Amino acid sequence: MQVVRGIDDVVAPERGSAVTIGAYDGVHLGHRHVLGLLQDMARARGLDTAVVTFDRHPASVVRPETAPLLLTDLEQKLELLAEVGIDRTVVLTFDEGRANESAEDFVNEVLVGALGARLVVVGRDFHFGHLRRGNVAMLEDMGSRSGFDTVGVTLEDDSSGEPVSSTRIRKLVAAGDVRQAARLLGRPHEVRGPVVRGDGRGGAALGLPTANLAVPPEIALPAEGIYACTYRRPDRSVYRAAASYGRRPTFYADGALPMLEAHLIGFSGDLYGEEGQLAFVERLRGEERFDSVEALVAQMRADVERADAVLTQAP
Repeated sequence: MQVVRGIDDVVAPERGSAVTIGAYDGVHLGHRHVLGLLQDMARARGLDTAVVTFDRHPASVVRPETAPLLLTDLEQKLELLAEVGIDRTVVLTFDEGRANESAEDFVNEVLVGALGARLVVVGRDFHFGHLRRGNVAMLEDMGSRSGFDTVGVTLEDDSSGEPVSSTRIRKLVAAGDVRQAARLLGRPHEVRGPVVRGDGRGGAALGLPTANLAVPPEIALPAEGIYACTYRRPDRSVYRAAASYGRRPTFYADGALPMLEAHLIGFSGDLYGEEGQLAFVERLRGEERFDSVEALVAQMRADVERADAVLTQAP
């Protein structure tokens, strides 16, 4: 997949493009339904496929006070789009200028001018441009004059009959229901970050060393608790892990800032400074305060055993 940041260097393919636009946060099963339709229709018409997305969630600029936490950072999103088999992804900077751009100017500059759009496929409730004035009806009208067709797609429903959406998945993650979130994502929810020094208790005091991940604040983390996870290192090796996300109430009576720490089962070595990838498979329990360090250690060892068993059974 070709990744182009901005449109200055975009050269429209001679045969034209089939384009979809959106934040595509999570690249979940609903998104993949849209992308699959885009690819099928592009093949039938002999067009290249292109995704137009943004370097940040538009809400972080338009309404920062209510902007959602993200299911994927930009690099994760690009990796997932590449897995789908999209020909080209154009990443636009979403700033105040882009937020104030009219929908008509966006269509003329990006879709028609840069990508030579012959087909545009978006969600039926898609809105874009200044004050969200652009929609499927406007795309259909402009397309009739600019030479592209527009297809508005209804979001794919899951077995419960509810649409698969990033908003719904974020709520599941926030509630700690990572198993259900994984079902809608098509994979476990994953976070990334460098391994940093934590409280220093894990190996020395508790006998269970942990990798403490510093996850960017804009990324969605699950409800505080204990999770069965997998941990991927930069060399692509993967370890089963028992992870804790919480405030360590056994040691901090008033609570502390939440920390994400993972014990890699069967690993010994130094992880500091490396970029870790932690995928949440199942929530084991909520966070608890224990009356003694000994009781905490006994529970931690039980958590590791349970996490190992859960991950052994996981597909």
